[in-house]
Amino acid sequence: MGWSEYWVWFAAAIVLGILEILAPGYILLGFAIAAGLIGFVFLFEGGLAGYLAGSLPVTLVVFAAVALVVWVVMRKLFGAREGSVKVWEKDINDN
Repeated sequence: MGWSEYWVWFAAAIVLGILEILAPGYILLGFAIAAGLIGFVFLFEGGLAGYLAGSLPVTLVVFAAVALVVWVVMRKLFGAREGSVKVWEKDINDN
């Protein structure tokens, strides 16, 4: 099964990391980190790796959950960008 090989997940992490460089904004970075973590799970062939290797849908759900957790952690670390939206206090047509 190709999707349960550790190097497939590491390759996906590298590709997503490269795409993140081309499209900045921390959009794909969470997915890249999650793919790397799933790759480490398959690399160290433990009980979780055996369970995940049995089903692609379960593996993808775990990948999505890990990506969500990574995104939340990155959001807490980096925070929302302050000042990215201009708030006008005075209208140009006001006298």
